[in-house]
Amino acid sequence: MWALTLSGALGLCPMNSKDAKVNRVLDVGTGTGIWAIDFGDEHPEAEACSHTCLRQKIIGIDLSPIQPLFVPPNVRFEIDDLEEPWTFSQKFDYIHCRDLIGGFTDWPNFFAQSYENLEPGGYLELQSLSLPCQCDDDTLLPEHSLWQWSNYMLEAAKILGRTLDIPSSYKELAEEAGFTNVEAKMFKWAQNTWPKESNAKELGMWELENATGGLEGISMALFTRGLGWAKPDVDVFLAKVRTDMRNKSIHAYWPIWVVHGQKSTT
Repeated sequence: MWALTLSGALGLCPMNSKDAKVNRVLDVGTGTGIWAIDFGDEHPEAEACSHTCLRQKIIGIDLSPIQPLFVPPNVRFEIDDLEEPWTFSQKFDYIHCRDLIGGFTDWPNFFAQSYENLEPGGYLELQSLSLPCQCDDDTLLPEHSLWQWSNYMLEAAKILGRTLDIPSSYKELAEEAGFTNVEAKMFKWAQNTWPKESNAKELGMWELENATGGLEGISMALFTRGLGWAKPDVDVFLAKVRTDMRNKSIHAYWPIWVVHGQKSTT
């Protein structure tokens, strides 16, 4: 879905250009590691070092060891919690963060630590879906379960100390941390195949598959721990949400933010 959104690019900041000279890269919340692996394939220059321990210049960090063992020679993965103080021995040219809206309780601190761990002139880029669900033609209404689910998610996350609407503030947070040349761009992922335009319709197809298939996984902890719902009640409610997600007369979409900024060169 990100490839479709960004026309095949891995990001929008200048570090993603084919002729960019990138040495060290940090992928925050790397997950399966697919972004770090793809970036390593596209930028073999990020391994130009004779010292073995420094050859792997693209580092993917995550809480879970779910990454593959066979990766490009310039990529490595580490298990760490970046809500704790960062202890990297060398700074980075590019820090990338995708789909971590619930990943940090202290987002100003994340931006401050990113700034501190970048080389002068380096870039931070964040890419993320944001809540709440949006609609431009009033076909998504408060009585719809999808509308209610979106707002329940925001409420539950806030109770648990997380923010699921933070991407709309990324630009402001980056500027407050000292980043310059900050650019923010919002895309839209339709909830299903209601759009007429072919690319938007394809994104909607994938979003419907992702959302309906993963709805219980992303909802259950927030509803039971944050809102105190019983699991059977959540199950009944989510069935109604899935029905709304499939309803092509509801023209709902998710805001998708891509924000990047540069550390001062001086």
